[in-house]
Amino acid sequence: MNTNLVKRIGSIAVIGALIGGVIFAPASLAATPNRYITISADGTVKVTPDAVRINAAVSVVGATSKEAMASVATSAAAVRAAFLSNGVAAKDIATQSVNIYPEYNYTQDKGQVLIGYRATQSFVVIIRNAGTAGIVVDAIVNAGGDSLQLNGVTPFVLDSSKATVGARTAAVKNAKAKATSYASLLGIKLGKVNYLIENSSPVSYPPIMSATKDSAGATQIDLGLQDVTVSITIQWALL
Repeated sequence: MNTNLVKRIGSIAVIGALIGGVIFAPASLAATPNRYITISADGTVKVTPDAVRINAAVSVVGATSKEAMASVATSAAAVRAAFLSNGVAAKDIATQSVNIYPEYNYTQDKGQVLIGYRATQSFVVIIRNAGTAGIVVDAIVNAGGDSLQLNGVTPFVLDSSKATVGARTAAVKNAKAKATSYASLLGIKLGKVNYLIENSSPVSYPPIMSATKDSAGATQIDLGLQDVTVSITIQWALL
């Protein structure tokens, strides 16, 4: 048979197979489809906060800006001393802002009238011994008097490393339980882990905090419980 004719017949056969959408390959070359299941899960551990963050400020009005700044410096020094004398370290006291601006009063007959200059110095303070937070609050209120503004007292977990490990353990356990449940429903088996991604570590949700007075009239800060949460995604191969 003519060699050119044989080549043409072979080419026509291949083209016909392609048009039909089927290509036959040896079994050894057939691709095995990748099968897997991907699960996202959270793990949460409840812990008692071990520290308290205080946001406070002193604010005074003076006839001049110089007078206002001098007065606010005196009040701020008294509040700072109260923090230090009640176990708060100097490194845990940070000035957040210092502001001064004219303050006006508006009356219907005179309109806007300058009444003085308001100076403010605000602090963010960390109390590492949460049990003393109520004592510290009372001390700075006494020291600052009417010039003190207490803007927030927030319990939080200072060192969440141990709680984070527990949250990771819970997250992996929850993810595996979910994957096993799906595998059972589908009649398949889990294989090896392809990958694990930690989406967030940790996510902390502030507790619901309240402040009360005890029988002696002292402020008591209720710490409550705080959630430390880790979110993960795991992919398992399927057998």
